[in-house]
Amino acid sequence: MATASVLTPHDVPTTLNYYAPTDDEAPYQYVQDPPEGKPSTNIGTDPHPVLVHDARGHEEDFSLDKNGFQYVKWPSVEKEFDDEERIKAQYYPEVEEILKKVAGAKRVFIFDHTIRRKPQEGATIGPQYRGPVERVHIDQTYNASVARVKYHLPEDADRLLKSRVRIINVWRPIHHPVAHKPLAVSDWRYLDEKDLVSVRFIYPHREGSTYSVRYNPNHRWYYLSNQTPDEVTLIKCYDSEEDRARLTPHSAFLDTTAPKDAPHRESIEVRALVFDTE
Repeated sequence: MATASVLTPHDVPTTLNYYAPTDDEAPYQYVQDPPEGKPSTNIGTDPHPVLVHDARGHEEDFSLDKNGFQYVKWPSVEKEFDDEERIKAQYYPEVEEILKKVAGAKRVFIFDHTIRRKPQEGATIGPQYRGPVERVHIDQTYNASVARVKYHLPEDADRLLKSRVRIINVWRPIHHPVAHKPLAVSDWRYLDEKDLVSVRFIYPHREGSTYSVRYNPNHRWYYLSNQTPDEVTLIKCYDSEEDRARLTPHSAFLDTTAPKDAPHRESIEVRALVFDTE
């Protein structure tokens, strides 16, 4: 028998960290070590109280083109996500299938994935132990999204860019339902594009850009309570079509009602270029 906690939607009052500048320089973030004497970023935080609404029980109300995000039940054959080659060999094809069947993609190019988990006692801290991002952001700016097509698929870019291009982040919990630091997504329909702040994303040999987000009381936030490893959140990071949701701000957030003894969040996000033509 289902418990009351599963049956009752659980809206969460919390605080989200929005954008604030720390100096007069254009916003930037170094992906690796910055030049000597320079801070790794000049992005500050502007915390604001918000209410994150629970989508549990009406997941079908949300879609990529209307809201900028979508919830999909799609169990994976991969359970551990502890081997890079196995993730690419077994899980990447599943992600492609999701994007083709749910998002209508004709061609999918996966360009990276990130696993987020708390390090075990004594483990070496590294990229495989990146924690949840507790800052409102979007993974790519409009210009950086177009540049990614040219960077990853230079021979086909001109042709592909003549038709619809999207970047979609496929986000899935690992091992257990999410209790601590769940993922909040913001409904495109309540976003003012003036809220978006372009941030230089500086790699050692190239430069991209992401969006940070200014606070706006009109934003409307959602999450999926007790999201399980069989459930994915599709997050739209870019859409070249302008008559529908084009992107979705998102952030991890603190749920103070989560059981203290619940496991720490583990998740994987896979980011892909999605094309409507072959």
